[in-house]
Amino acid sequence: MSGKPKLYYFDGRGKMESVRWLLAAAGVEFEEEFLETRDQYEKLLQGGSLLFQQVPMVEIDGMRMVQTRAILSYIAAKYNLYGKDLKERALIDMYVGGTDDLMGFILIFPFLSAEDKEKQHAVIVQKATSRYFPVYEKVLKDRGQHFLVGNNFSWADVHLLEAILMVEEKKSDVLSGFPQLQAFKARISSIPTIKKFLEPGSQRKPVPDDKYVETVRRVLHMYYDVKAN
Repeated sequence: MSGKPKLYYFDGRGKMESVRWLLAAAGVEFEEEFLETRDQYEKLLQGGSLLFQQVPMVEIDGMRMVQTRAILSYIAAKYNLYGKDLKERALIDMYVGGTDDLMGFILIFPFLSAEDKEKQHAVIVQKATSRYFPVYEKVLKDRGQHFLVGNNFSWADVHLLEAILMVEEKKSDVLSGFPQLQAFKARISSIPTIKKFLEPGSQRKPVPDDKYVETVRRVLHMYYDVKAN
């Protein structure tokens, strides 16, 4: 294994995108191997690299890690993005869990039928504006601090910014009623490592297109339609 973390996934967002975000936020360079054929996937399976027969998989510090949450927790702890004590870590886990739930409505979107996409679009906006964003708006207002947890930039801030930008791709003015989140977005986006990741030419992936969907279906033998939430 090389010195840099190596990411095994498709050339697209999916569950690996949050790993890219967190490594980039920490200023860590990483390599990627994109799965394009079923044979590549079968090779990983036969080699025993995929503990639960799933990607994402990340090679880091002599380990082959699977399970997205485990990968993210390890990276956050390794690069001091996981709070200063157990209480802060619990808060970070709680806020990340919320943004994970919101992202879940978006991650399935490219795999839906045209009819279900229309319905899911409304669900995404409704859930963001009535269930999730009000929580983070209140946390930021009540704390009066720059960050969600403690006095330092953390995984929770990275994850929330990623979620905000994902929802804005569905509805550009979704933050119109959330002044704290508007300020948060501007503030976190200006952090040098984040700013670099948001610039053209970075390893951040674009909105999933038909090619990405076709590749995932082919490699994973997904011969069924995903159902909307």
